[in-house]
Amino acid sequence: MRKLLAVTAAVLTTLATAVGCSDNSGGGDKRPPSAAVVVVSGGNATSPFTTPDAACATGLAAGNTDTAIREHLLGKGYTVYTAPAMAGRGQVTDQTGFGAFGVCPVTLPENMTVNSTGSIDTAGEHLARFINWLHDNKGVTEVDFVAHSMGGLYSRAAIRVLATTSSPVKVRSLTTVGTPWQGSYLSDYANDLIPITECKGEKFCEGAMKEFRQLVLKLMAGSGREVNKAFLMGSGGWNEFQSGVLDRIPVVLIAGNRFKAPGPANPGVWPNDGLVAEDSALARNISDPVLPHRRCHLFDDTHSIFVSNEAGMAWDTALTWDPKVLEVIDQAIANAPKALDGPNREGCPAA
Repeated sequence: MRKLLAVTAAVLTTLATAVGCSDNSGGGDKRPPSAAVVVVSGGNATSPFTTPDAACATGLAAGNTDTAIREHLLGKGYTVYTAPAMAGRGQVTDQTGFGAFGVCPVTLPENMTVNSTGSIDTAGEHLARFINWLHDNKGVTEVDFVAHSMGGLYSRAAIRVLATTSSPVKVRSLTTVGTPWQGSYLSDYANDLIPITECKGEKFCEGAMKEFRQLVLKLMAGSGREVNKAFLMGSGGWNEFQSGVLDRIPVVLIAGNRFKAPGPANPGVWPNDGLVAEDSALARNISDPVLPHRRCHLFDDTHSIFVSNEAGMAWDTALTWDPKVLEVIDQAIANAPKALDGPNREGCPAA
């Protein structure tokens, strides 16, 4: 426990120094408080609700997914909220172990807390309820979603709910970071869609597949059984059901490809960030009716600080902690008003 606290303290010191030394001029400087950035964490994540002025007093201020993104965007002048998420039903509780946090400002009710092990659509409903709460209680009228991993799918589900229920909140942009638009090969394996031999004997890949399978076998339904190509892709898949949802919303997709297979390999698996393949995170096979305007960025990064930690790498090799990624997120938000009139599919792979 002492070692964990020491590591956390050192990382927080490094983060504070990086934020303090960065150029604080950003796209958020001239925005009113009613224009907010909402950071959404991914599958099996537990993240606290934080505001621009208040975060958790112990451990990582906004949890292991959101802390660096939040700090960077606050430093650029944005009004930033992190959406509450719990790995299971219920309200967010203080966490111990890796990515610990505690003594957080406010605990919101279960019905506006994302259940990060539940279904994508239910998570979207809870997230939409949270966005409407921000409108009613914080005066938020416009949001930019910054979503990590499955948080990108939860955000898309929430955008659909907000649009179909005539919410007063406008969604200005969506930035997805390591989001499995086409599913994750871990869920493909867990749901018997691909064999473990697709790992090409790479031990980190095999270990992740086996661990994810054990998690999924405990669940009768939920994200783990949905984040695969069978559920998401095809003419009757979840993605096609989202056609039209992002029509006037510019999307920036950020992917990592830290792990690469030796020789020819299944592009649904390789290269990847440890959890999500590059092709999936960059939405290679997602149709234009579903994703009409996109720009893409690729980094030699892992999926998260948890993956980096497990692989024995520094935290800044993770998409959620890499300063270069954080700058791209800032620019994605700042450039959103002009994005729809700019080039489409810039940096994105051909279908």
